[in-house]
Amino acid sequence: MTAEKRSPSRRRVLQAIGATGVAGLAGCTASSGGDGTDAVDEGDAAASNSSGKTFYFAQAKSPLNFDPLKANDIPSLQVVERLFDSLYTYEQGTTLTPQLANGDPEVSKSGQRYVVSLKDGITFHNGDPITAEDVKYSYLAPAREETENGSEFTMIDTISIVDDKTVQFDLKYPFGPFKHSLAWSPVPKSVREADKKAFNTSNPVGSGPFEFDEWQQGSFVRMQRHDDYWGENGSNIETLVFTPVKEPTTRITTLRNGENHAVQTVPPKLYSTVEGIEEASVTEQTGLGYFYLAFNCNEGPTTDKKVREAIDYAISLDEAVNRYVEPAGTRMTSPLPQTLIDSWGFPGEKWDQIPHEKDQEMARQLLDEAGVSKDYDWTIIVPPDKKREQIGISVSNALKSLGFSNASVQRLDWGAFLDKYATGKESDYNMYALGWLDEVDPDGYLYYLFHESEEASTNGCYYRNDEVMSQLDAARRSPDREERKRLYTEAITTLLEDRAHLPVYNLKNSFGVRTEVEGFRPHTVSGINPRMTGPLGSVTLNN
Repeated sequence: MTAEKRSPSRRRVLQAIGATGVAGLAGCTASSGGDGTDAVDEGDAAASNSSGKTFYFAQAKSPLNFDPLKANDIPSLQVVERLFDSLYTYEQGTTLTPQLANGDPEVSKSGQRYVVSLKDGITFHNGDPITAEDVKYSYLAPAREETENGSEFTMIDTISIVDDKTVQFDLKYPFGPFKHSLAWSPVPKSVREADKKAFNTSNPVGSGPFEFDEWQQGSFVRMQRHDDYWGENGSNIETLVFTPVKEPTTRITTLRNGENHAVQTVPPKLYSTVEGIEEASVTEQTGLGYFYLAFNCNEGPTTDKKVREAIDYAISLDEAVNRYVEPAGTRMTSPLPQTLIDSWGFPGEKWDQIPHEKDQEMARQLLDEAGVSKDYDWTIIVPPDKKREQIGISVSNALKSLGFSNASVQRLDWGAFLDKYATGKESDYNMYALGWLDEVDPDGYLYYLFHESEEASTNGCYYRNDEVMSQLDAARRSPDREERKRLYTEAITTLLEDRAHLPVYNLKNSFGVRTEVEGFRPHTVSGINPRMTGPLGSVTLNN
């Protein structure tokens, strides 16, 4: 998927799933192909479910991969999460709990060694036991094969097999977020090695509560309940059918008509529509997203802190979020989602005070002091997303109100956007709007979006501050949470005061859900949704 090509890991997704997702990936409903794609034959999609209950779920885009070692986009991960269990999973928020692992990892050598033991008696869907060799293979294969997840585990030095059920990870250096790297799905080495292409598209063999049945690309994915599942599965669902429906209004229509039991992503303007459906409601959970306006700190007037501060004065982002994002999202004032601020005890209220109230006189004064000519041509680039486009337009209008007649917003397709946003060239952009999703540790937002190293390939703002870079380096290599919290607090405060980015909003993981569905609990991590069974209960259908 173009929007994720530069993503260093499967959770570091450049674009949110949003209302429509990436242009060009069309979807359809269970009975309508009105967007030009082939319609799903409802009888075919549910052909093997003559006696059990079928749960129909509308995704915003079509999945691409079912091999967890390759899956890197939200729709694919949503299918993978049904088919594969992980060593550890997220009970709620960013709290890890053992799944295939037999308890917490044993950590030693100042945070450089992790030993994980597997539970006994767990098998893959084909009956093969899950072994330490499968785990080792699943961590090494992505880098060896140069998949988009290949850089997920660059901190690992060696992986050793202690015994058939025990794996030892030795790191190159203490890596604070490593425990989250253990939320990874083992695959059966022998099956995948026999035919990697089939494993990815027609024969993914996992250990989760559902088994893969059939995929018709662009039409549907069908999964069947695994009757010999090792864990608890209180759901009465026998068959899952995931259908891509790109157009938001069409998705909501399928919910109203009962063609889908749940639909993903309720855009701001359609909240009232769903709430007006007697047989459905909006169910939501704050996501792990960060959407922002970034400045080109490499070339042009925005290299000057005064200019960046002037832009902050020129626009009311509170008003913009209220108008274009709420109720589907909330205002952000730092690069960390509220879930992480709360769980780490970061000084969110202090950071709330750093953004300026709208003051165009102060904005004009700062721009004059910086010597920016009224004839200057401002360029703001945005991806194909209405919310981010509106943020760009709000900034453009603010500049025009200050007397700059040339302030354009360029909405680019993902390919063109990715070719431009990280060049650092003034001729390509002064500002851009982008988003970052599903990081479960502060390092994921801060290192990859602000650090100047080559590994941080998404730092299109080219922000430079030696002290901040040192703090980010030290924080990711420390096993001490309190030390990491102090370093991140100092770094974030400086980043906000320097205004390398203007944080704007976070989106909710929102779903329209019919009343016959019970136990549907949206998760903070986008790819985990819709969780059909797990630590917090199971989804059931009443009719």
